[in-house]
Amino acid sequence: MHPAFLGLITIVIGVGGCLAYYFSSNWVLDNVLYPAKGPQAGRNINRANMIRPWLFLLPALLALTIYLAYPVFETLRLSLTDRDADGAFVGLDNYRQMFGESKFWEAMRNNMLWLIFVPAMSTMFGLMVAQLTDRIKWGNVAKSLIFMPMAISFVGAAVIWKLVYDARPEGTEQIGVLNAIYVWFSGGAPQQWLTIPIWNNFFLMAVLIWIQTGFAMVILSAALRGIPEETIEAAIVDGANPWQIFFKIKVPQIKSTIMVVWTTITLVVLKVFDLVFAMTNGQWETQVLANYMFNQLFVTRDWGVGSASAMIIMLLVTPILIWNVRNARKEMR
Repeated sequence: MHPAFLGLITIVIGVGGCLAYYFSSNWVLDNVLYPAKGPQAGRNINRANMIRPWLFLLPALLALTIYLAYPVFETLRLSLTDRDADGAFVGLDNYRQMFGESKFWEAMRNNMLWLIFVPAMSTMFGLMVAQLTDRIKWGNVAKSLIFMPMAISFVGAAVIWKLVYDARPEGTEQIGVLNAIYVWFSGGAPQQWLTIPIWNNFFLMAVLIWIQTGFAMVILSAALRGIPEETIEAAIVDGANPWQIFFKIKVPQIKSTIMVVWTTITLVVLKVFDLVFAMTNGQWETQVLANYMFNQLFVTRDWGVGSASAMIIMLLVTPILIWNVRNARKEMR
């Protein structure tokens, strides 16, 4: 079957199944379990209204249980077992083995570098673009172009940027944009940018910053538009210059939005896999935690250490998720 036709069938069955579930469950609730008629009509309506939200939540709860809760507990169990001993319980041995591998610490170091630079640069560029594009006539066009990378998959972005970093032999025409510029201005030999230790991590980070800047721009642009005009006008009357208005009036008022954008991008960074796998596969000292986990699970087929690394990623992500949920609840009060 053609993939496009298969995808269409999947959409029809999926959407149709959801509609059928919601209509049929409501019909059963209102007509079979708690019919709104007879002497108990009022009590039945109240009971039906109490149960109805759970009918809508049930598919999501089942999906979360099957695809999130169960995998977490199963991963924790596997991280405490040994593949070579028929799944025998070995306690924390897998974690000790993982902590003793240099590749794990390389992945941790690189992830820390990504955490320092990518959220900061993406948020900064997004805020800068959001502010500047509001002042030009063709700002919406500029925003659309900057947001466009968000529509590209990480693997697609990796392919595009591998062409940007491409290097051809010296003396031949360079198709890689970076090497073409470098050779043109310096006259030196083309560089294999993705094989230069430490620096290659920054070249990989540039791809994620390019993608996430559009996300940050959209959220922060909406926040900037939500600032009351009265406060800006009052600052202008008091003689504030554009820099003071931006840093002392606008930024403090959207501080919570900036933090949400920052932490959201941080979650993406902690789970980054596609870019590294497609561009370097963790070679030349570019290993990250998610790629390390993939190699342990599917290359060396050591599910114990692979599951242990997955638990480390989850432990790093969980505090940020909790912080985001708490902030969201505070804003809803």
